[in-house]
Amino acid sequence: MTAKSTWEITSHFLDISRLTIDETLFHIANGYVGIRGNFEEGYEEAYDTIRGTYINGFYDFSEVKHGEKLQGFIEKKQKIINVTDVQGIELFIAGDRFSVFEGEVLDYKRVLDMRGGFTNRHILWKSPQGHILEIDIKRMASFVKPELVVIEYGVKSINYEGELTLISTQLGEVSNYFNPNDPRVAAELENHLTVKEIKREDYVDFICSETSASGLSIVSAVKHIISTRSEMESTSDTRSLTSRIKFNIKEGDTEKLTKYCIFTDSIRHTDCCQGAAISMYEAVKIPLQELYSAQTKYLDAFWDKADVTIEGDAMLQQGIHFSIFQLLQSVGKDKYSNIAAKGLSGEGYEGHYFWDTEIYMLPFFILTNPQIAKNLLNYRYEKLEDARQNARLLSHQKGALYPWRTISGSECSAYFPSGSAQYHINADIAYMFVQYYLATGDVRFMIEKGAEVLFETARLWMDTGHYVKDSFRIDAVTGPDEYTCIVNNNYYTNVMAKYHLQWAVKSYQLLEENSRMEPLTDKMNIIEEEVQSWREASEKMYLPYDEALAINPQDDSFLSKAQWDFENTPQNHYPLLLHYHPLYIYRHQVCKQADTVLAHFLLEDEQNLQTIQNSFEYYEKITTHDSSLSTCIFSIVASKLGHVEKAYEYFMQTARLDLDNTHHNTKDGIHTANMGGTYMGIVYGFAGLRIKETGLFFNPVIPHKWEGYGFKLCYQNRVIGVQINRGSSVFKLLEGKKIGFYISGNYYELQDEVIVTKDSVNQINEKEMEGTNA
Repeated sequence: MTAKSTWEITSHFLDISRLTIDETLFHIANGYVGIRGNFEEGYEEAYDTIRGTYINGFYDFSEVKHGEKLQGFIEKKQKIINVTDVQGIELFIAGDRFSVFEGEVLDYKRVLDMRGGFTNRHILWKSPQGHILEIDIKRMASFVKPELVVIEYGVKSINYEGELTLISTQLGEVSNYFNPNDPRVAAELENHLTVKEIKREDYVDFICSETSASGLSIVSAVKHIISTRSEMESTSDTRSLTSRIKFNIKEGDTEKLTKYCIFTDSIRHTDCCQGAAISMYEAVKIPLQELYSAQTKYLDAFWDKADVTIEGDAMLQQGIHFSIFQLLQSVGKDKYSNIAAKGLSGEGYEGHYFWDTEIYMLPFFILTNPQIAKNLLNYRYEKLEDARQNARLLSHQKGALYPWRTISGSECSAYFPSGSAQYHINADIAYMFVQYYLATGDVRFMIEKGAEVLFETARLWMDTGHYVKDSFRIDAVTGPDEYTCIVNNNYYTNVMAKYHLQWAVKSYQLLEENSRMEPLTDKMNIIEEEVQSWREASEKMYLPYDEALAINPQDDSFLSKAQWDFENTPQNHYPLLLHYHPLYIYRHQVCKQADTVLAHFLLEDEQNLQTIQNSFEYYEKITTHDSSLSTCIFSIVASKLGHVEKAYEYFMQTARLDLDNTHHNTKDGIHTANMGGTYMGIVYGFAGLRIKETGLFFNPVIPHKWEGYGFKLCYQNRVIGVQINRGSSVFKLLEGKKIGFYISGNYYELQDEVIVTKDSVNQINEKEMEGTNA
């Protein structure tokens, strides 16, 4: 694999068995709109497809039916919907319709270019009558103009002279994918979009549609530009627009159709149709090559800060580039959207936003693009009132509880044991407000928005928890492990709540010091006694600990359960959630994903290194990693413990999860949290980065298969370059003033460059083994 190829995902032959997987891997998106990598001409009916176009934050409601509906159960949920299909382009030559399933494919290559930000499909095709055409189809979702998607359809004649016909479609009647047997996708077929108006103005075709329940509107607009003289006939019905384009081609010539596609919605536009018309006018007046150049320039700036380099493993380097690129494609870049669990690549988890954003994806943006990180946190601030209402729905009189899964702010989880019961989402969000503050020093944002989120969510802990023999306990919650539900004193939840309450107090003090507390006092009716109750609860938080095993039990009852019989569980019975009743799973010591181990990563100073080691070894034996959120965390903690090659093994399972379809559901969309975990596996894992109130910490190690690795990070208005080699670790101050930081427990001042020799690489500071971490 060449250096260039690590920037590309390439398919050199047509694999019919991977059609829906490739639809995901070759999708294009820009954080606003995403289009799956379907063939423009479609497939034969015998082949499955998930043909989809999605807008971040654009949703409809679906009814939630309960056989036995109890108080607080949700009655409706939001879901991302498949919007107008603008992909369709069919090619006809001498009566034959181009299809890779007919005639003969002489050459085939498909590429996702992560430096240029586009996909390209190249086919050398012989028609049933023997005419040979070279077809190149390039797609781009513009990062510079988010409403714009371009499809450039090129045809070169090899041995044919005569008429070609292109039929381009815009389809307003679309539906979402469903599978009633898989809880990770929608279970019912529903049509969510109704076409309200179809029109053509100034050679631009518009379809104006409205959702069936949420009352949102969307407009798609399409304009065609052909490189040669042609005849174009446009027709329409009540649900679609079709453009039939005829032109002549000579042997050896190449002709191109450029299809400009615009999407606008009523969340972001007061007049969607006018917004689409303006966006189209602005797009088509820019030469196409300038649009491509602008895309490359945008990505050059992105990769300058975001790239992570690996020396000695090209396949892994490709996986890392893919993960980072998908985070950029997936992340919403305005106040109306966030990052869905599948990005904009598919309909898995119905387009919902989870805690994944905070714990797995925000670290990447905090360190590479703090403004996007700020936007994501601002989304949570904007949804704070919805979180208050969600708390009331769950019978809490005070405070706010963020929904487990949502788009517009209300709860979408119909199964509360592994959904709404995951109260730790409040602490997860609070944790990342604090991480952003520590990494950026953005006091203003913490004062104006972060503090209110921390205060209101801290109140929820006081209404949820209670005192037993002078210790604060939290009952009937679910931690990150969805194979263990409704438990008392989940270690992860309790320790994260402790940190949350500590920082609620510190945020109160920050506002007091800046004379900014009075407005919030008036708004939220906060008094000193309430703040003192947060401090006391954090100090007296109960953290489960087992003396015999010297570990933190996952919860009060976890260690008393029967252990899962892994030896006699067939390999095809994983993931367990698809083969065993939830109650059967809940009765056993078996973890879907990192839970206590995750807490040991995020809040490592709460336990000494030996306890972390013991917990890691215990939970490693009973964790299935059925969740894509798991292996990256085990890799990070293994790195901390000095198990470098074990960390590498876990990391390899993380870095190419979608490229190799190891979870067998890539067809439903990429795993965005896992992609954030890939980044964290290097930066927080092998490089040992931690951002704490006491400063910036590194504890670098290097797998034996690598010659080195490097990255940049943004920290408190500085840019720091990090290069870890087999013999040394090099830290460079690329932008900003000098700063102090720690490497393997030793303090350094970075003014220009710090080089630490081999003795500090691939070892754990011995002082850590003696007690609490630095």
